[in-house]
Amino acid sequence: MVKEWTVFLLAAAGIYIVDQSIKQIFLAGWNWHSSCISLSLVFNKGVAFSMFSFLGPYLKWIQIGLLAAVMGYIIHGKYLKAHSFPLGILFGAAAGNIYDRFAQPGVVDYVHWHCGFDFAVFNFADVMIDFAVGWLLIEHLFFRRDLRKNQ
Repeated sequence: MVKEWTVFLLAAAGIYIVDQSIKQIFLAGWNWHSSCISLSLVFNKGVAFSMFSFLGPYLKWIQIGLLAAVMGYIIHGKYLKAHSFPLGILFGAAAGNIYDRFAQPGVVDYVHWHCGFDFAVFNFADVMIDFAVGWLLIEHLFFRRDLRKNQ
């Protein structure tokens, strides 16, 4: 189980460090605009598409509670053994966004797609969360692996 925890923690730390490093560039004032993409600082006080922003400062505590509950479920269900890397990516990205809620006025978002249609502003952590969830879904749906493989 040491190997799985090592992979999990290294993936989480790597994603967290990359996420926070990119966010520092935008917090320092860098921005760029083109006809399709704008890269500029936006603080998101909600979750995806600014949902639940009405929860204000309680949102960060709710997210910490949810992350802790999911971590407990993963440990109890022994899912870390089979999925340490994508779960590490997921938790590192989630930690990056939750940290923003404590250190900044909201989650630091900076990618705005506006070519053909306007899409919500997002960040690297958001992409990594989607990537990790997609990875887990693909494994489960198409490869029919038991999520608790090798208990």
